[in-house]
Amino acid sequence: MDVADQLELLADLLELEGEASFRVLAYRKAATRIRETAGSVAELALSGRAKDLQGIGKTIEEKIVQVVEDGEMHALTKRKKIVPPEVVSFMRLPGLGPKTAARIWRELGVTTIDDLKRAAEQEQLRTLAGLGAKTEERILKALAEKKQEPSDRRLLGDGLCALLAVVSVLREHPATVKVSEAGSARRRKETFRDLDIIATAKDPEALIEYFTKLKWVIEVAAKGPTKATVLSNEGLRFDLRVVPPKSFGNLLQHFTGSKDHNVALRERAVKEGLSVSEYSITVVETGKELSYADEAKVYERLGYQFIPPELRENAGELEAARNGELPTLVDLDDIKGDLHSHTTYSDGRDSLERMALAARERGYQYLAVTDHPRGTLAEQNVEIDALNDRLKPFRILKGIEVNIRIDGSLSLPDDALAERDWVIASLHAAFDRNATERVLAAMDNPHVHMIGHLTARKINIRRPADVDVERVVEKAVETGTFLEINSQPNRLDLRDTHARLAGEAGVKIAVNTDAHQLSALQHIDMGVAQARRAWLTKDQVLNARSWPQIEKLRK
Repeated sequence: MDVADQLELLADLLELEGEASFRVLAYRKAATRIRETAGSVAELALSGRAKDLQGIGKTIEEKIVQVVEDGEMHALTKRKKIVPPEVVSFMRLPGLGPKTAARIWRELGVTTIDDLKRAAEQEQLRTLAGLGAKTEERILKALAEKKQEPSDRRLLGDGLCALLAVVSVLREHPATVKVSEAGSARRRKETFRDLDIIATAKDPEALIEYFTKLKWVIEVAAKGPTKATVLSNEGLRFDLRVVPPKSFGNLLQHFTGSKDHNVALRERAVKEGLSVSEYSITVVETGKELSYADEAKVYERLGYQFIPPELRENAGELEAARNGELPTLVDLDDIKGDLHSHTTYSDGRDSLERMALAARERGYQYLAVTDHPRGTLAEQNVEIDALNDRLKPFRILKGIEVNIRIDGSLSLPDDALAERDWVIASLHAAFDRNATERVLAAMDNPHVHMIGHLTARKINIRRPADVDVERVVEKAVETGTFLEINSQPNRLDLRDTHARLAGEAGVKIAVNTDAHQLSALQHIDMGVAQARRAWLTKDQVLNARSWPQIEKLRK
């Protein structure tokens, strides 16, 4: 949990304890100030300069230092022992402010969300003065609608590299014929539970044995002649299934999924006198079984174009494939540059020069450096000009990422924005405060080219802001504003369905990394996978173009 999050939580706990409102407000304001401040506030605190920031006094500066040195503010540690952790989440529900949440906890002994649900169902809440049946109804409705990522699912970014590395290692074994990743990771879904691998081998038992003895395996959960499950030293669960060579295509198709895609595929096959199993396609009338080593042949026999794994969600892909109308999806090689990155001029870890060189090494034509506003931009401009002279034809774009404030205004004046090649406006705080109207207001600004990470979600950490995506898409078409797929593994924002909606409406989508360090530039592959899941073509992806082409499309 970062400094701002700890201050927010401390404010919540103080509110539950009935602390004076001015103290609670001070911590909330400090959290907002930290989120809106470019650069490391922790470093400022360690050097005694955080107090220079508006809203941060000596007491809060000391708490920031405690986070750096001990991992957590001492006041927060103390209060977390007093207030049950889930009681804080009561305050997020409609009609339950801190005082009511505290009464439910103290007077009814309700300490968890499950207890709260039970108390509302059993009409216990109305026994408290001021609470009635309508409060219970609102709470039950809110809990029913509350959608949270399952805690047993991990980010694709946590496991994809490891999965591809294991596939590569298994391919090198002398017994191996074919190996492929499967399951939700092959479809590049944002999260996964297990990492699935399908293989075919001349000696299945030898490959299974090799798999279970790899040096990173800390536990063999299951092992048989054709399949095994192991746990890695990073807590990842790998399932390997070794199948007969003649059925490799059938099994790969089956174990890639999704379940909804496969059910629809089988239902259509039944109407045509075919029965589809994981091992074969059976012609019902004759009993003839058809097995395929090649997955594409499975789709061909069933009357479809080959369907890329990213599209297999039963979202119209089967009908499109039957009619030969699947789009040619954007590919990683189509990306010509990155339009969202940060350097040490704000909160990035690597210098402008190193980021530019790394982008050029990836084969990019350009990199937009979009640091958060921090003092004068003159020094950065001088360095960019010098580097552009040295690195041409590669080009560093003078960009900026500004905050969309609560009133919809931006954190820099228009005259400053007008001087930049590329302007991103993003939500960075107060996500529960009129998010849609703020974004729409930012899009009306003639200098804002793109909205960054539209819903500000952090998968498994923070729910998306309540943004009306349809209204945003309409506004993007009206104003000529671009939207972004942010490739950070815990963002992947826009989500696939929203990006597809935007693409179909005619909005150009930029696939960016929002890289804050060199290694994060590689996350572009997950952003492109998200774009593919959104059915996006090369033409619909903004940065599949050269910079001169993008310039002609800007406001």
